[in-house]
Amino acid sequence: MTLARLGPLGRLPLQLVLPVGLVTLWWWTSRDSTSYLFPPLADIVESLRDDWLHGRVSSDLWPSLRRFGLGYLIAAMAGVVAGTAIGLAPRLRRTTQPVTEFVRSIPSPLLFPVALVLFGIGDGSKVALIVLGSVWPVLLNTVDGVRGVDQQVLDVARSFRLGPWLRITRVILPAAGPKIAAGLRIGLSVALLLMVVSEMRGGTNGLGFQIRSDQRSFDTASSYAGVIVIGLIGLVVNLLFVAVESRVMRWHRGARAGGLSETPGLLR
Repeated sequence: MTLARLGPLGRLPLQLVLPVGLVTLWWWTSRDSTSYLFPPLADIVESLRDDWLHGRVSSDLWPSLRRFGLGYLIAAMAGVVAGTAIGLAPRLRRTTQPVTEFVRSIPSPLLFPVALVLFGIGDGSKVALIVLGSVWPVLLNTVDGVRGVDQQVLDVARSFRLGPWLRITRVILPAAGPKIAAGLRIGLSVALLLMVVSEMRGGTNGLGFQIRSDQRSFDTASSYAGVIVIGLIGLVVNLLFVAVESRVMRWHRGARAGGLSETPGLLR
């Protein structure tokens, strides 16, 4: 039986083999460690339980999640809207391409001073940095997806006298959906990274701020615990994204399996 035929419960043991093995190896190799840089995993787990699962949830975890969610939501909406407009208008694409290539080539953390000047030292600058960094994967994948829509499909939509709005929402965006979803997933990891960077550089609370504070106070176990929390957040949001994508894009998986044309708007 192949892995594709196994259900979610059938694949779960296989997915747990590597994580359980790595944690076991980490526990065994660090149990007698006296190194400042390599504390025992037992100390990290204790710090994770005492600090992050209790005292720092409301003061640091929730503010970080709020900035992350708001920044990613703005970036996703802006990237899809702007990418669709640029993909549909060749002249607009040629006009914006130099600026787009220039700005996206700048490492996003370097834009944090600009965000501080424009939005101040509060949450606004951190959200702005998340948007500035995570919007590009969404925008570029949307442009590529919109440009790749089959011209024959667009001609059929025009022959049915579909207006511009219906062509965009029922034909173009669904056909570009797989590439848009890929950009949204990449933007998710970029947004999480920039959330931590912005809090490390100019925060007074949050995951990044606490990890940096623990490093400065030589509390390595707590610093490692914070890194584990970030990894768990990334895992959870990725699983949620995959679940939503599987539901929204189920037509795409069915079309690939059945060899159908990937034009859901016209197949309904």
